[in-house]
Amino acid sequence: MAEHKHGEMDISVQEATFAGFVSFTKWAVIAIIAILIFMALVNS
Repeated sequence: MAEHKHGEMDISVQEATFAGFVSFTKWAVIAIIAILIFMALVNS
């Protein structure tokens, strides 16, 4: 079994994937809030 050396793995792909996930989640929450506000205003 190979020896594990901390901090040697290239994680740029994982970092980019996580950044994309955070960005998508942020915009999805903004869109949901906007839809809920629109629904509340139209229903009044």
